[in-house]
Amino acid sequence: MVRPLTSHLMESTKLCTERLELRPVRDDDIDRILEYRNLPEVTRWLLRTDVDPTSLRAAWRRAAEDPDDHSVAVALASVVIGTVSLAVVDGMGQPGMPSRTEAQLGYIFDPAYGGHGYATEAVSAMVAYSFDRLGVRRITAGCFADNLASVRILEKIGMRREQHGVGDSWHADLGWVDGYTYALTAERWRHGAAP
Repeated sequence: MVRPLTSHLMESTKLCTERLELRPVRDDDIDRILEYRNLPEVTRWLLRTDVDPTSLRAAWRRAAEDPDDHSVAVALASVVIGTVSLAVVDGMGQPGMPSRTEAQLGYIFDPAYGGHGYATEAVSAMVAYSFDRLGVRRITAGCFADNLASVRILEKIGMRREQHGVGDSWHADLGWVDGYTYALTAERWRHGAAP
């Protein structure tokens, strides 16, 4: 039996889009994820570059035990083509602020499946899930400013660039580069920001 690593995620529902299935990561997914996760064209835009199988498996197991982690594997016709990470966190505020009202979003996709809108479709589904099912009020995501593919995804799903950090991000090959922070509120999503 294939054991899901993130068993608490979407316990009562299966999240599917027109073309994709978003589901908990399974033990046997790790080797497939590593096939593209450590490719130079992928690690070029990640903060954490190469990871070994043991560390990646341990990270997904930690996620499985964290009730605030709602990360998923993205499958196309049963082939894992990416992951979308989603962590529910406390936002910024004074005492008395409601807890767990913000989510941090990230994603990694196999470049062999690029150019078909799969990443946008999956990320958009997770944003909807966050607002509609988890009840978060705000989602944030960050990227290197030069990561144009990521910028396009975030802007296509309606996220607004809230911060442009000049030389705020260290890149191993490029030195100090600009970084972007994007955000989207549930209210804006429901009133027209959704694709």
